[in-house]
Amino acid sequence: MLNGLLARKIGMTQIFEEDGTALPVTVLQSGPMTVVQKKTLEKDGCNHVQVGFEAIAERKVNKPIKGHFKAQTPTRFLREFEVENIDEVEVGQVFDVNLFAEGESIAVCGSSKGKGFTGVMKRHGFGGQPASHGHRGHRGTGSIGQCATPSRVFKGKKMHGRHGNSKVTQLGLKIVKILEDEAIVLVKGAVPGPNGGLVTILKSNR
Repeated sequence: MLNGLLARKIGMTQIFEEDGTALPVTVLQSGPMTVVQKKTLEKDGCNHVQVGFEAIAERKVNKPIKGHFKAQTPTRFLREFEVENIDEVEVGQVFDVNLFAEGESIAVCGSSKGKGFTGVMKRHGFGGQPASHGHRGHRGTGSIGQCATPSRVFKGKKMHGRHGNSKVTQLGLKIVKILEDEAIVLVKGAVPGPNGGLVTILKSNR
């Protein structure tokens, strides 16, 4: 079996437990995923399964991609997942939210929201320079190294730059409820990415 599913982040809401406690949850919609290709250890060096997510019209894909899908419907996304036993999976097989169970621990991987070019206070949480009148750099970086020795800026120095839009994996999440008819998975807490963003739901022991 696969170790994960692709999904769209719909947004956040809250549900109430039996004792009336409000529980913040993220709504993830995971439509059916079709197996497009099998990769074996002998031929490709790994036991992976390539799946397609979100069907699109054939006129939107070129001939090489159309030939890759063969008799199947082309999809917007192609991703690979690990499988323990490659013989249990067949090309054309469909996976849905039934791959998971309520109460199961998962990890969600996605791209964080892009915030553009930001300074060190917003990007890294720096405290900033003195805020008194007359100071020249209230939100500046400050010292970025020594002068003659070593006469350079060390790699990895926290500085201003492009913030967000990076791959983030959120561990320790839990499935609260699964709505099979709507292909909806309710996850306790927040997951990375904007509403409508593509995320990957993975089985996890942490």
